[in-house]
Amino acid sequence: MLTIPRAWREKPQRYLFKGGKCKDCGFVTYPARKVCPKCHSENIETVDLPREGKIITYTIVYSAPEGFGDFSPYPLAIVELTNGARLMLQIVDTDLDKVQIGEKVNVVFRRLLVEGNAGIIIYGPKATVVEDK
Repeated sequence: MLTIPRAWREKPQRYLFKGGKCKDCGFVTYPARKVCPKCHSENIETVDLPREGKIITYTIVYSAPEGFGDFSPYPLAIVELTNGARLMLQIVDTDLDKVQIGEKVNVVFRRLLVEGNAGIIIYGPKATVVEDK
């Protein structure tokens, strides 16, 4: 469950699409971490993440967890951004048959969930497949 205080703390990563980059080895993470998972340095800077990437792997979710039933079936992918950061994103606004490994995607912001009785909407990153022109 995502609480309002947690959503506020996560605002830079969720709404500004910020990540962390290790100043020692250059490894990029999303969300930002206090310690680099690659070299264990604490020398981390906040960086803007690119909105372009490609699908590394994916699955189709048919039995959605509570609160996500309206979305199923939906593709869930590991996306590698152009700077090397990898994150798990729901693929939206795309036919299931267009989701393929290696496909280029753009990161977009969409509704993640509606929280509590007040109906507070929490937004976050998702991805769309780039259409060939």
